[in-house]
Amino acid sequence: SAPSEKSDEISQVPNMAHAEKGNHTSISKFILLGFENLHSLRFLLFGIILAVYLVTMMGNVLIITVVFSSRQLQTPMYYFLSNFSFLEICYTASVVPKMLKTVLSGHETISFAGCVTQFYFFGSMAATECFLLASMSYDRYLAICNPLRYPALMTLHVCIQLAFGSWIMGFMAPIISVSLTFRLPFCTANEINHFFCDLNPIIKLACTDTHMVEMTIFITMYLVVVGPFTWTVISYSQIVRTILKISSVAGRKKAFSTCSSHLTVVTLYYGTLGVVYGSPSSNLSADMNKLFSMLYTVFTPMLNPIIYTLRNKDVKEALRKLIQNIKLLCSAYN
Repeated sequence: SAPSEKSDEISQVPNMAHAEKGNHTSISKFILLGFENLHSLRFLLFGIILAVYLVTMMGNVLIITVVFSSRQLQTPMYYFLSNFSFLEICYTASVVPKMLKTVLSGHETISFAGCVTQFYFFGSMAATECFLLASMSYDRYLAICNPLRYPALMTLHVCIQLAFGSWIMGFMAPIISVSLTFRLPFCTANEINHFFCDLNPIIKLACTDTHMVEMTIFITMYLVVVGPFTWTVISYSQIVRTILKISSVAGRKKAFSTCSSHLTVVTLYYGTLGVVYGSPSSNLSADMNKLFSMLYTVFTPMLNPIIYTLRNKDVKEALRKLIQNIKLLCSAYN
């Protein structure tokens, strides 16, 4: 177990931002406890997380490169996929580097401002993913349910609007949660029992009744998530109805293959997200909370490029051509 450094991480500064408020002492730093129960396995854990992180980065960079280098993939579906891959890179980068330091040291300090920043950017990426997944499901809905009108409905202009709107709404979504959470009074407790600045572990440190704040944040998060999720469910219900009406087995199989990868990613993402944030006060233990958080912050972003690559013939073909071109380029230099 990592040694406690509470006394070294609590600052009482005379300015307005860090002044004492009654019996409350303003905290200038937090301590991320990370995986203190697994500290003896820190090198193994560090190696696994680092390997997954590198695979995630390389996989998503590879998808972006393949999409932009292949004329065959210059379609709305792959435009959204490249946006999604870029989002996954930013998503994991907001959490994993600090997590790796925490794993090795047993605990890691993070400034108050740093915690606010991480909390905001992680929340922004999570919300953006919800909106982007909904946009991708709408694209699949038009492609399968309205194939003849699809080129006219899903133009490049519409694609850009949907993608840009997803990013804008995603970055606006966590503003209320961040404002309410970090305006709470924190006393002497500054140890966050997690590997990043997440909602539930931070709220537990507040030395006041947080019921109303939790309910407000829960309702806000619910509205942010339930809208895109409902849109996704409606889109896929229409897609399934359309696919079932196709007479030939080959036709149904081909139609389903165009959206199966996205449906798998949607299920993984919302499944793990729902377990962790499914109630205002999570009943999960701290260790279970970390486990499920690991799934959607580390492992799911690694699986996404693998799912899209292995289940998509166009991406595999474009990837094969890209590798061939790289080999030809290397042989020409040699």
